[in-house]
Amino acid sequence: MTGNLRTVRLLAAVTMLFLAALSGGIPAQAARFITVASTTSTQNSGLFDYLLPLFTRETGIDVHVVAVGTGAAIRLAREGNADVLLVHHKPSEEKFVRDGFGVKRYDLMYNDFVLIGPASDPAGIAGAASAAEALKRIAEAKAPFVSRGDDSGTHKKERGLWKQAGVDVNGRDMPWYRETGSGMGATLNVASAMNAYTLSDRGTWISFANKGDLKLLFAGDPALFNQYGVILVNPAKFPHVKARDGQRFIDWLLSAAGQKAIAAFRVHGEQLFIPNAKP
Repeated sequence: MTGNLRTVRLLAAVTMLFLAALSGGIPAQAARFITVASTTSTQNSGLFDYLLPLFTRETGIDVHVVAVGTGAAIRLAREGNADVLLVHHKPSEEKFVRDGFGVKRYDLMYNDFVLIGPASDPAGIAGAASAAEALKRIAEAKAPFVSRGDDSGTHKKERGLWKQAGVDVNGRDMPWYRETGSGMGATLNVASAMNAYTLSDRGTWISFANKGDLKLLFAGDPALFNQYGVILVNPAKFPHVKARDGQRFIDWLLSAAGQKAIAAFRVHGEQLFIPNAKP
């Protein structure tokens, strides 16, 4: 119910933005903009705050970001409420294009997922051989684990890892497993308050200020690879899509200048995203 209400509010906000532009509520000099449906990780990490002014300065095109979980972002784009989709769950992205809602999917950049937990590591996941084994140890220890539970790319990855671990987190008698239905920053806040384990994208974790006693305990499994893709919403299906400006944004992200800007973005001296667009 909470997720549905959030989606309704986001749709209302995007609709009001379009209506304001059409009615002249936005000054003419600021009316040239595109809407990007993206993930909380690209927003919470600070990447968009860094990238978008560079793009706008070069092109005069403003970018309005609706930052939600990957599942919600894809739903917004499938309903024609975005010009560009930038998310991180490749199977869902490929289906989006296959179903005719997107023009073409491009690899953009990657980082990885990491397992976060209390410094005391009661489940002993730091010594695990794989991410699946780490989650299995958490389940066996019945140590508190906080999930986003929001159909985001991170949530989809987490559910896949639980399946690999042979743990059914849909069970009723699992008080140690909590779902927030929220973005990565809010979920990390809950994990910090509970001194619990969670799965995070590396970018949001590095940027997160309220770490408390939490530490990065497990990383490096190839299963934790986190690829981001970018797609133009199909103007043949939604004629109001700003295809020219949306494609210009995508082309800039994929260009040498855009890829260099992604590589240059750092927090606390650490690179958060690694560009990997194909020439």
